[in-house]
Formats: sequence, structure tokens, C-alpha cells
Amino acid sequence: MNGLDPADLPLERKAALLTGGDFWSTAADEEAGLKPVVLSDGPHGIRRQADTSDHLGINPSLPATCFPPAVAVGSSWDRQVAAQVATAVAREARALGADVVLGPGVNIKRTPLCGRNFEYYSEDPHLSGVLGSAYVRALQAEGVGASVKHFAVNNQETERMRISADVDERTLREIYLSAFERVVTEASPATVMCSYNKINGVYASENHWLLTEVLREEWGFTGLVVSDWGAVSDRVAALAAGTDLEMPGASSSVQEVVDAVRSGRLPEAVVDAAARRGAALGRYARRSNRNPVLSEEEIEAGHAVARQVAAECAVLLRNEHAVLPIARTSRVAVIGEFAVLPSYQGGGSSHINPTLLDTALNTIRSHAEGQVDYAPGYYRDGSGAPAQLRAEAVEIAAAADVAVVFAGIVRESEGFDREHIDLPADQVELIQAVAAAAPRTVVVLSNGGVVSLEGWHDEVDAILEGWLLGQAGGAALADLLYGVVNPSGHLAETIPLRLQDTPAYLNFPGEQGHVRYGEGVMVGYRHYVTAERDVRYPFGHGLSYTTFTTTDLTVTATGPDTAQLNVTVTNTGPRTGKHVVQVYVATTAGPVRRPARELRAFEKVELSPGETRTITLDLDRRAFAYWDVLEGRWVVAPGDYTVQIGHSVTEIVAEQAVTLAGESLVAELSMQSTVGDWFDHPVVGAQFTELLHSVMGAPASEQSDHVEDGMKMARGMTLHQFAGFLPAALPADRLDELIKMSRATS
Repeated sequence: MNGLDPADLPLERKAALLTGGDFWSTAADEEAGLKPVVLSDGPHGIRRQADTSDHLGINPSLPATCFPPAVAVGSSWDRQVAAQVATAVAREARALGADVVLGPGVNIKRTPLCGRNFEYYSEDPHLSGVLGSAYVRALQAEGVGASVKHFAVNNQETERMRISADVDERTLREIYLSAFERVVTEASPATVMCSYNKINGVYASENHWLLTEVLREEWGFTGLVVSDWGAVSDRVAALAAGTDLEMPGASSSVQEVVDAVRSGRLPEAVVDAAARRGAALGRYARRSNRNPVLSEEEIEAGHAVARQVAAECAVLLRNEHAVLPIARTSRVAVIGEFAVLPSYQGGGSSHINPTLLDTALNTIRSHAEGQVDYAPGYYRDGSGAPAQLRAEAVEIAAAADVAVVFAGIVRESEGFDREHIDLPADQVELIQAVAAAAPRTVVVLSNGGVVSLEGWHDEVDAILEGWLLGQAGGAALADLLYGVVNPSGHLAETIPLRLQDTPAYLNFPGEQGHVRYGEGVMVGYRHYVTAERDVRYPFGHGLSYTTFTTTDLTVTATGPDTAQLNVTVTNTGPRTGKHVVQVYVATTAGPVRRPARELRAFEKVELSPGETRTITLDLDRRAFAYWDVLEGRWVVAPGDYTVQIGHSVTEIVAEQAVTLAGESLVAELSMQSTVGDWFDHPVVGAQFTELLHSVMGAPASEQSDHVEDGMKMARGMTLHQFAGFLPAALPADRLDELIKMSRATS
């Protein structure tokens, strides 16, 4: 930048830096030494467009490796997998001339119907935040900027450009902002992308509370805030709120900013600060040795990483009779067109033009020593005669030792939400028919959002949830089926029995421009375990070809609001495998309703047969805290907390209680405090009770049940209201003394 402060530029040139120079690049100012920065869709691959440009995945892009999307990486529960994907994406970004990758997406899966769930990690903010942080650190270590998105509360595609997500602050802080906070404070992303939607009636791009008060002032974010493409409706309001860069931008926006400054509606200092942040992003810009084509070596290296990480992400849900792994000598019937035309990514802005594409059938044949037969069973486009296709599939299934049915969802995309969670009817009928004919049946699923397993679950022997695994997913699934790789994925989201059981069912997708987050903090597994609602498979579930035991849990308080745990894990089975230590915290401490348990730490470890390892994990204060809406901050209540180790959120295998001193909050009293607040105050309560009894003319021991019931009713009234019902006035001077006492202790 030749040492020039962009704030010293003329106003028109400064304002020009705050809107896109073209569809994918920031504006340049050659005289000031400011180079354009190229942004590219991601995050599971580079969608770099050389000619025609769009943000919907419609026009073609340069070939790049399609790695497993976030829906798969989330189920890996592995920081290293998230980092491996990011490192590989960054290297291809450099090769294809991209400086900033638009990702990762860390929005919470509020409902399985969200059309963009395949781009997000989990229904849990801790898991999403840890994986998102690992991704950002690895990406930026390679010299490529990250853009964590979509900030914030972007949990549906229905009316996404204008819907108002109406959410209380505790829910915002504990669920929907938490992952972003972790990524910002731990990984320092180059940019944060604001979402399309409104939050409590205010567009995210114009939300000063979100972008300035929370993101910058509370979390200390110093990078650039960029709009999602087309998310800005009022450029001046967005800039004042904290949206630095409008993409792709419009020439009219520059004049709007200039006019607003000159009229006094917008301080020029706001423009200066945004221009400086835009100039700072230039450290990622590279203009030399750019070649928008991957070499053969780069293609092979990317594909190898894609295959390796894909195998870490699939979840073995069911494995009755140890049907998996398949013996190489078995005769296998492969059924389902997904085995030859895989579903491996969703549609929209993250849609990658893959360099290669593996199919499961080809890799199964390379692993198998016995006969492998294939029948499509159904066609992805719905063509053909379903009865005839099923009959052909049943014929080869009956002759096989094991039938493997590949099933899943054909169309999932940004821009629209799903209407249900059912598999296509022809696929369900196919599974049922094959299961009735084959000695053993395995179902392999490919889907970006949760699908129902009802109607056929109990009829099959094994289910491998493959999610969307990227361009090498077909080979990775075959590796898992034959035991070349031991499955180690665990569910990052709950599989319900019915859509009607999901916590947001009655509030999704909203009406008349608003969607109410009425379930509050009880999102995903928090709802199911707290309401004791049965599910098909719980959050954290995942089987293996080996077995693990968990022993010797110890939990020690390391401060008034922190703790440390040690736990021993042993591989008691016949194979090397990876195990996820899932740490949950349960408590009833504090004045708010807490979920039955919440994920607060995890660690994935690889153990050889018979190997034992002790894992030590620190639980910081946030592991025990809730957001107190009255205090406006995180609080750890004094009391007992149970630290639990789970094989899933419902299968707790070890637990130990720890008592934390926490922080005692003593409220300041007033005439608008409830009678219950006065009674319960730890300092003033006893004196107020005596005062009240003196006014009412009878000691507590002599009060009738009728009076006792009346006092219970009074607890919810303000003291001002209640005083009007008393037979005599409460002495004002004594009340003033008690109020002052409460202030001194608050």
C-alpha cells in the first residue's frame, strides 16, 4: 500500500473501496497501491468463475476438488479433518487465483428442513464453533483469508432475503451466536459475512448491535465485515451499522455514501475505518504467477485428501449380525443408481465443478473377490418402470450373500427448504422389497439433511449414513463397507422418529415476514433429552468395527467457575479405531431453565487394539455458564454440576459431580420488584417478612391456610401492587432502608 493511509484519500475514492470492483473482487486503487482482492465461494471447494459470474451456482466454474461439505465434516467430530479440508482448499485457492474463501458456515441446524443444512456443521454450537475455528486457522495458515458465515441466525431458506428471525437474547447468545464468537475470538477470521435475514426486525447488514456492539466491541473483531451477495438494501445504514464491504455492490452505492457524508448523516470517520479494514484485507491479495488451472499433481493430491477425509465422516448407524464389514469373498448385490451416479454435494453457491468423480460400484468391485452384481433399482430422475426396476433388484438380491442398497435425496440446494424428511417413495419400496428377499441387507444413505428411517429401519441389518461426501465419497463408502477403513463418524444432529417431534416444528418457517424461535435454547438434542422425547438415533451416536470402554473419570474444580477432567479410554476390540470422548455438563443451578445436558468438550482419539490412553480436558467458565438477560452477561451460578461422558447424548457411561462457587447474584430491590423477590432476598428477605407480618397483625405461625395461599398468589405481584391490598401501609422509611441494604449487596 506504499505506506498510504486510505483515510487520506479523497472521499469519492474512499467510498469506492467499500463496494465490489466486480462480481468477485474488491475495488482497486492503483495510485494508492491497493490491489483487488478476489473472493471465491467455498468452503468445501473453490467455485472460481473465470467468465460468467453468479452467486447461485448456475454458471460454470473452474474445475476444483469437491471435498466433503460441512454436513459430513461435522459428523467427523475431528478438528484435524476440518483443518485438512481447509488446508487443501487453501492450496487450490492459491492455484486458482482466489484470495478469500467464503466459508466456513457455522449456522445452527435448527430444523432438518433447512435447505442449506448441508453447508453447516451441527445442531450444537460448541461442535460447530470448534470445527469452524480449526477450519479458519488452517485456511489462513496457508495465506488465504476466511469469511465465517452467515452472521447471524440464518437457519432457513424460505424468504431468506427478508424474513425476521425473532429470537430472545439468551437464545441468541447461547445457541446462535456462540459458534461465531468462538471462531472470531480463537481464529481471527479475515472477514465475517453478514446474512440476508433480519434479526428481531432489523436486517443483519444494518444491525448495529450485531455488527458493532457484539462483533467488534465485545468480541474484539478487527477484520472486515462483508455482505452476502445482494444482502444490502440501504448502503448508508449498513455502513453505519458496521458492514464495511458491499458485494457485489453498485456504482450508485458510492454516491450514496458520499452524499450521506457531505450532508452530515454519516460521519466520515465511519468511511475511514471501513476503508482501512478493506485495505488491510489486501494482505491476502496475490497478483503474480496466477494460473487458473490445477495441475495433474494438484488434482491427484486433492482427490486423495478428499477420499481420506470422506471416510472419517460417514456414520455407521446400525450393524446387526455384524453384517459389516463385508467379507471380500461374499457375493454382493449393489442396488441403487446412487452407486453409479452419486449424490455428493448440494446445489447453490457452494456447488463445485469436480476434478474427478469416484463411484461406489467401481471401488466395491476393486475390493471384492466374490461376484458383484448391479441393478439400478430406481432412476434418480424418476423415469423408468418402478415395478420392473424393483423386480430386477430383488432377483440379484435373492442370489447374493448381502445386498447393498444406495439411497438418498436427489435435490437439495440453497434457496429453498425441504418440505419433508422422507426418502422418495420408490426408494423406500425398493429397500423393503430387497430386505424381504436378501439374506442380509445394508442401506447406504447419501443426503445433505436428515432423512427419516421409518418404514424400513427394522427390516434391514445395517445402515451407513454417508451424508454428502464430496467427489471421492463413492470410494470412501466402499472402503468403509469392506473394512479398509474403520467407521468413526458420530451424528452431529439428531435423527428424529417424526418431523412433528422436532423442536421448531410449530414455528417453522414462520408467517407474515416473521419466524418465531419459540423453542428458545431447546434446540436439537437439548429439546429431546430435556423433554424425554424418543428419537431414532441421538446426537453423538456412531458405531465402529471395534469397541471402546471408558473408565476412571475424575473431575476437579480448578477455580470458582472452571474444572478439569481426566478419563481413560481403552480399545477393547480387534481393530484400530477412532473414538470420540463426548463431555456433557448437566445442572439445575441458577435462575433459568437449563437443558438436561449440553456438550461442553470433545476429543477424538485413535487407539490400536488393547491400547489405553488417558485424556485430560479443561472446562472453562463458559462450560458452566448461562446468559443472564438481567445482568446482560455470562454468569456461572453457584451449585452442583455433573460432568458426564457419553457415547452419545443419551448413552452416558460415566459421570461425576463437581461443586463450583460460581457467582452469587443479589438483586437490587425496588417497589417494582415482586413480593417473591423481596421474600427471597438473601439479606433483606427475613427483615421484610417480619415487617410484613407486623403490618398484617399476625405471626407466621398463626396464619391460616387461606392466608398462606394468598401469600403464594402475592409472590408474583410487585410490591407496589401488593401494598394496596394490605390492611395498613408499609412504613416508607423502613422500606427505603431495606432498598438501600439491597443496593449495598447487589
